[in-house]
Amino acid sequence: MAPKGTVRVLVVGESWIKHTIHMKGFDVFHSTEYEEGGGEFLAAIAEAGHEVTYVRAHEVSSQFPTTAEALAAFDVVVLSDIGANTFLLTDETFLRSELTVNRLELLADWVRGGGGLIMVGGYMSFSGIDARARFGWSPLAPVLPVEILDIDDRVEKPEGVTPTVHLADHEVLGGVPTEWPALLGYNRVRPKPGAELVAAVGDDPLLVVDRVGAGRTVAFTSDFAPHWAPPAFVGWEHYRTLWASIVSWAGANEPGGER
Repeated sequence: MAPKGTVRVLVVGESWIKHTIHMKGFDVFHSTEYEEGGGEFLAAIAEAGHEVTYVRAHEVSSQFPTTAEALAAFDVVVLSDIGANTFLLTDETFLRSELTVNRLELLADWVRGGGGLIMVGGYMSFSGIDARARFGWSPLAPVLPVEILDIDDRVEKPEGVTPTVHLADHEVLGGVPTEWPALLGYNRVRPKPGAELVAAVGDDPLLVVDRVGAGRTVAFTSDFAPHWAPPAFVGWEHYRTLWASIVSWAGANEPGGER
């Protein structure tokens, strides 16, 4: 049992492997690198006293919970930059053609039963690049607080776009100021009827929250890491407070935000 106020968080995704081809005149060679992008976010929620478990993108098949009992060990699940296929085409299905649990259906049921879900934007979030993230066709779509487009939903803003806070007093923000650093892009979505639009980027949603059954859901349509979240945002003095508060709100399914 976690201490009162502590949220048990499962963070999934925000990792990748790069395979590079180097061409130097006549000669060609390859190199491979593994990278993770969520260091500041993970530090922010750990510093706030929350219990953090991190499942990297390539670990989903073997380490993401496959039973309601295993998922009940967490209060909040954060998905960042990891597409629906990673949950649906696990080793059992893709490599061995075996029947197995639908991890996204399991997650959706867990949310309705009182879990907190946060989806953070990225090239493999919501619809994603070339519509490859595919969450709009997944069992998770009904519990998200936004409607997902069926096209490539990225909005690239190399000139920067400054967020506008619409609900400054909402507890999900934890009292952070309304002036935020600029972002470099986001996924375009539409808030569902009844969901709360807390912050926007231009005419598009940035931070949307909702309650689904006994659970809570959050969509943050930009990223918590580069490139969409530039150094000015990741290094913002209120960055850690903001994310700790978002996690706390998602994990509080009792009145008053207390567990």
